[in-house]
This record gives sequence, structure tokens and C-alpha cells, in this order.
Amino acid sequence: MKILCTNDDGYLAAGIGVLAQACTSLGDVTVVAPDREQSATSHSLTLHHPLRARRATDGAWVVDGTPTDCVILALNELLPDQPDVCVSGVNHGQNMGEDVLYSGTVAAAMEATVMGIPSVALSYTGERWEEIEGWGSVVGTILGQILEPERFPEHTLFNINLPECAPDEVKGVRVTSLGKRRYAESITRALDPSGREYFWIGGGSIQWRGPADSDFQAVADGYVSVTPLHLDLTNYTLLEEIRGWGLDL
Repeated sequence: MKILCTNDDGYLAAGIGVLAQACTSLGDVTVVAPDREQSATSHSLTLHHPLRARRATDGAWVVDGTPTDCVILALNELLPDQPDVCVSGVNHGQNMGEDVLYSGTVAAAMEATVMGIPSVALSYTGERWEEIEGWGSVVGTILGQILEPERFPEHTLFNINLPECAPDEVKGVRVTSLGKRRYAESITRALDPSGREYFWIGGGSIQWRGPADSDFQAVADGYVSVTPLHLDLTNYTLLEEIRGWGLDL
């Protein structure tokens, strides 16, 4: 099995090292990752200046673009053959609920899914990134069960979140739905040393809500959360109702 490995934290991040190593037991791994952190870049593309790719000393391809750029270059230019699967992560931080709409990690897996490659995004919900180092065995076991092309669902990617606990304390795996999160006080408003006002997005507190099978509840209970995400965003339950509105010109 040929495996494309990417992320949004950059090619030197601890998470992608753990992921690539875990995947070596499953197949031949090629890393194509950003040259720097690209968190919260979502599905953005670089359209207004050229991209550059170089080989690192360990053989990884390093791209001066977004995670989505990395996948597009990998599939169209850098790899001699199409990969059988794409894995993205392990992200330094959670990607649950609405986070999947902002995450470069999830977007990379989504771009591969758009191009017909079975894909998985993985994230670690803890704040001590160095603790990701111990998760290699768990990651390898989970991916070994999911990455079976014969049964992998079409137009779908799997979003996996690892709980903030020791790997040997994980209670198991739960198949989950996306929860809902709300950030409070996430914008800082202040003055710079020159007296000019600025705004800084980020930080604040998070409030979660959702049903019992939500991703955030699973990791809070000590389980690995596995959420299938579908590319089709159509709200099918509303189609007939909206058609009944009689929209016309």
C-alpha cells in the first residue's frame, strides 16, 4: 500500500513524525508537508504566487504552501504513482465539531478525498505536543483497521481525535458525530506600542454541546473518537420543504 502523509503543523512537527512511523508497518510512506505551521488555513489554495517544493534530508517533500497545496502537488507532480491512501496529522490540538471547517489537517484529507483517495485526518486533543510521541502504536492499530480500500466508503473521510490521556489508558474507540462548540472571549482588542488599535483572534474558552455520541464527549470519556465526514453538504431533509417555497423569477 502506497501512503501519502501530510499535515498542517509543518514537516518538522512531532505529530507527522509519529504518523509517518506508524504507517511504515502498513505500507510505503511518502511525506509531503508544509515548510511551516499552517494551522487554521482550512481548504485554502495558493493562487497568486508560485509554489516551491524541495527534498529534506530524510526524503520528505517540503512545500512552501498550505496543506491543500501539498496534496495537490503530491498527487499531480511529486509522486511517481498515485497513493492508495492519504493520512493527515497527527495534529497538535483537537479537530472536533466546527473545527473541521477551519482545520488544515482535515482539509488536506478532504482534498485527497475529492480526488478519489481514501483519507484519514488525526488529531491529539491534549496540549503537551511531546506526549504525541507515545501514540504511535495506537495510531498504527487504528489505521490498520480503517485503511482497507475494499470497504472504505466513497466520498467520505474519517476524522480521528485522540484523548488527552496516556495511550495505555485509552478505554477504546467510539464512532461519533460532530459536536458543536462555541468560543467565548476569543478576540483580544488592544493597542500596540504606537497607540494603534489591533484585534487578535484566538484563545478564549470553549463550550461544547451535542448528543451522547458526540466527538467531544468520547474524548472526554477517554475514548478515541472516529467520525465519518461526508463531502456532500446538501441538507437533504430540507429539499422538499424549500422546493415548496415556490422560489421563482
